[in-house]
Amino acid sequence: MMIRRRLLAPTAIAAAAALLLAGCGRDTDSPAQADDAVELTSGPASGTVTIWAQGTEGEALTEFIKPFEEANPDVTVKVTAVPWDSAQNKYQTAVAGGTTPDIGMLGSDWMPTFANALQPKPEAIDTSGMFDFATTSTTFDGVEYAVPWYVETRVLFYRTDLAEQAGFDTFPTDWDGFKALAQAYQDEAGAEYGVALPSGGWNSFLSSLPFAWSNGAEVMDADQTTWTLDTPEVTGAVDYIDSFFADGIANRNPDAEAGSTTAAFVDGSVPMFMSGPWDIPGLKTAGGEGFEDKFGVGLVPASPDGTSTSFAAGANLAVFKDAENPEAAWKLVEWLSQPEVQVDWFSAVNDLPAQESAWDDPTLTADPKVAGFGEQLKSVKIAPTLTTWPQVSAAADTQLEQILRGDKDPAVALGELQSTADSLGTGQ
Repeated sequence: MMIRRRLLAPTAIAAAAALLLAGCGRDTDSPAQADDAVELTSGPASGTVTIWAQGTEGEALTEFIKPFEEANPDVTVKVTAVPWDSAQNKYQTAVAGGTTPDIGMLGSDWMPTFANALQPKPEAIDTSGMFDFATTSTTFDGVEYAVPWYVETRVLFYRTDLAEQAGFDTFPTDWDGFKALAQAYQDEAGAEYGVALPSGGWNSFLSSLPFAWSNGAEVMDADQTTWTLDTPEVTGAVDYIDSFFADGIANRNPDAEAGSTTAAFVDGSVPMFMSGPWDIPGLKTAGGEGFEDKFGVGLVPASPDGTSTSFAAGANLAVFKDAENPEAAWKLVEWLSQPEVQVDWFSAVNDLPAQESAWDDPTLTADPKVAGFGEQLKSVKIAPTLTTWPQVSAAADTQLEQILRGDKDPAVALGELQSTADSLGTGQ
């Protein structure tokens, strides 16, 4: 998978957590209160606002916010584009040194680490129309510390032309049908492998969670106090994934070179994989004229007793405690959170809107591939909002690789993972 470049490597974020928890006093500081938030005035924004943003977002933001600057002629917004591979170090150093920007673009999975360095969201900024999972990622002890900017989820990309050749007119909705399609891609459409699935390495466990969630599994209890990683539901999902490798339908050791998944999808050698919305334009470009009519997206298949459920993530806009111009910063965040602005942002960079009402716009409904992501967003879960999750996830990656590449018994591996998670605790 596929967790887009937004997610930090587990070891990196764990190190960041250790530093920030020490520097910000997570164990000793009192939680922020709602009345600590900035009160927004009705006038236009003024002064200088600094914002750091990563990747494509950082590159596109300067041009995109010109309408905001035109509507607020006394404000100047300075955007710093930060590479994803150095963002973690840059933010943690800035927090420790009191040199943060006014606004930071924080991945939803970063929030537990950085929460104590952030200001509470002003009450005047309404997030009630946003996806619940997105606002959940910003909320600690009942206080929201950021505003969701965009969201992500994962669906199955599949070759519709080769599926028809293999005898499938529609994408399967259950596990049996999904595996049958993957097998038919090989038997009837000449594919080398029917589907690309994670077999180990960074975030492979997180990439597998949609199958576990679609089998009724949870990785924690509802209160996030107890890990539940060795249940029959998790084990059943791992057994199901493992069966693709055991039957030769998926490759245990796929090519990890950048662009290899796209190339295999375009040439039909591996006509199905799971990923996010950013791959839509990339596949159209790689496949050339007419290729957009040869592929579609399907929802995560469900087990016989489960419901299609995928992974969700995204990025939030947060204002740091050390912000020099917090009111103007929050006004920019508020502008970027408007449904019509989020639709324009999707058109600019293909980021999915966090505002649910934005999904009624023809810009998102006209393309069935994009609309498919909107449908999947109705049933998603996020990773645990805990500082120990990166360590648990990294341990899970190791165990999953030993199962899928080393034939380790799933029950044994998940039992060991449960013990590791119990020893790490929840960080609360």
